[in-house]
Amino acid sequence: MHKLPGSISLVLLVSTASLAAAAQTPGSETAIDSKRAEQAVSLAENGRCAEALPVLVKSTPHLADKQLQKRAGLDGVRCATLLERWAELLEFTRRLNQQFAHDPEILYLSIHAYSDLSNEAAKELAQSAPHSVPALEMDAEVNEMQGKWDQAAADYQKILEQNPRYPGIHFRLARLLLSRPDPSPDFRDQAKKHLQQELEIDPANAGAEYVSGELARQMEDFPAAEQHFTRATTLEPGFADAYVGLGMSRVAQKKYQEAIAPLETAVKLQPGNPVAHYGLGTAYARTGRKEDAERQFALQQQAAGGQGDKNPQ
Repeated sequence: MHKLPGSISLVLLVSTASLAAAAQTPGSETAIDSKRAEQAVSLAENGRCAEALPVLVKSTPHLADKQLQKRAGLDGVRCATLLERWAELLEFTRRLNQQFAHDPEILYLSIHAYSDLSNEAAKELAQSAPHSVPALEMDAEVNEMQGKWDQAAADYQKILEQNPRYPGIHFRLARLLLSRPDPSPDFRDQAKKHLQQELEIDPANAGAEYVSGELARQMEDFPAAEQHFTRATTLEPGFADAYVGLGMSRVAQKKYQEAIAPLETAVKLQPGNPVAHYGLGTAYARTGRKEDAERQFALQQQAAGGQGDKNPQ
């Protein structure tokens, strides 16, 4: 073997080191990632997702080119969905929403991606633990949404058989009773009983307090309604409907001055709620604030699409 002159060996050594260093610089890595991503995008868009997806997973997080970044992410979502690679689908969707917030195309794709993820999780739950409380809860919710009231009630009852103090179930049974188009004659009493049981299990359930208040208001038990609505607003300060219920309960008792504060809060939280504007206008009118009342009645008309009474006090 012939030995190279020292000067040539030194030049080669420096050149090799420089190339190695260049290959490890951020700019070089970005260029390599971009090239790989472009190739993967081409594969994906030609139906070769099995080859494209691993490269997209590795290269997409490091892309600087926003257009390529979005294109690679979209192709990643499509390929992950096609190949049923749910972890990758979730990661691509999360990253796209982070990098392209409020982008209509990303939001549209996300709707379908999260729907697919939800369906897959539901399928796995039904297959792996069909008799578990979460599986029964899922079945009950689906039946309730489809108007299958008896099936939903049966599922909720099965949950209580497994765990009589499982939070939220008595509340849902009460809601179910109040939602049915063909309720039994004593449905309000049954619902009230379930709500009381729910609040014994979960005293911090603002929804149960609110529905209890609405039941009391419908039965014209306004002092009880006030108590429930007040507790609901204490538990959840942003609960606009509870403020409406509280204010309207006080209006019904002609406690107009006391009704103003909760109704003012309600119209701030829900500017488009005609009932809140109507109640506040009535309270203002009855306490001598005529101009404020007329303003609220005008807002009520606007919120109701001009269909409300012109002067409902």
